[in-house]
Order: sequence, then structure tokens, then C-alpha cells
Amino acid sequence: MTFADPGDITVWHAHVSYDPATRDQALLLREAIGETFDVRLGRMRDEPVGPHPRPMFMAEFPAGEFARLVPWLSLNHQGLSILIHPETGNFVADHRDNALWINERLELNLS
Repeated sequence: MTFADPGDITVWHAHVSYDPATRDQALLLREAIGETFDVRLGRMRDEPVGPHPRPMFMAEFPAGEFARLVPWLSLNHQGLSILIHPETGNFVADHRDNALWINERLELNLS
């Protein structure tokens, strides 16, 4: 059996989901993430996009930032659901099999 080397992961994504009632919370969280961490922030997507069933924004971060950002999100998610996954080039596996969730796990559209 061959095991994947996590050292091959160079980039992670965090997708922070929100709805109209929690958009302001998400915006404040986005600003705090951008001010505190080495991330590339995506825009606020106010409609579901791709496999994501709710509006969301993405934060892309280097593997070296994982140990700081993920625990921070765990403590500061503001009741929002957050999908965290590596970027390995396998879209379905990254979102379904290799994913971590903070708060509510959402059903993704991976068809």
C-alpha cells in the first residue's frame, strides 16, 4: 500500500459559507483573516457557486499557515460552516474525501 505524502500539499482552501442573515458576520471574519494570516482572499460570492450549496468566500493559504489558521477558525468561526481542503489537483477527492469541516457539514454538489 502506498500512502500519500502530506508534504506534497502546498496550498489549502478554506470556504466560509454564509447566508443573507450571516453575511455581515462572514464579511467581518473575512477581514480578520486577511489582516491576520498569509492568505489570498476570494470575493464574497452571494450565490451558490460550483459545489457549494450556499454563498461563500474562499481563503487560499500556504501549507505553512495551516497550523495557525485552522485552529483560529475552529475558535472563531462565528457559527459559520467552513470547509477546509488541500489543493491536490483532484477536485472531487479534495472536496469530498480529503476535507475537514468546522461547524455544520454541508452537502456539496459534486456531480
